[in-house]
Order: sequence, then C-alpha cells, then structure tokens
Amino acid sequence: MNVKILGGGCAKCNKLEKNTIEALNQMGKEYEIEHVTDFAEITKFGVMSTPALVVDEKVLISGKVLNASKIRELLK
Repeated sequence: MNVKILGGGCAKCNKLEKNTIEALNQMGKEYEIEHVTDFAEITKFGVMSTPALVVDEKVLISGKVLNASKIRELLK
C-alpha cells in the first residue's frame, strides 16, 4: 500500500500522518508512507486544501484531520 500525506508540514499534516500510521499498524497493513510538501506535486492530485490523505494514488480525504478509527473505516 502506497500512502501519501499531502501538506506543507503544519501541525495538522503531522497529526494526520501520525493517525494514519496508527490506523495502518492497527490493521496490520504493510505500507510505504511519504509526506509530500511540494505544492506543485500536491496540486497534481487536485487537492485544494491540506492536509490530504492519498492511498494508492487516490485521494481519500482533504482539508481535515481524521482520527485513527475513522481512517481505518476508510481503508476497509
């Protein structure tokens, strides 16, 4: 599973990354995670507000921080 957190490195972006890692670990998923801070790269995903969660090149959420249990629901 390829996971990307899109955002400039703000507190919300870091919190989304932490919650995503927690959710993936709870699910026992194997993953590669990348924090994308380059706004030119972020716009390629069509994301207008960060933070955003991208899994296997598909944007799952943008503009909000979900807790680990909500992220687990999205990943099922």
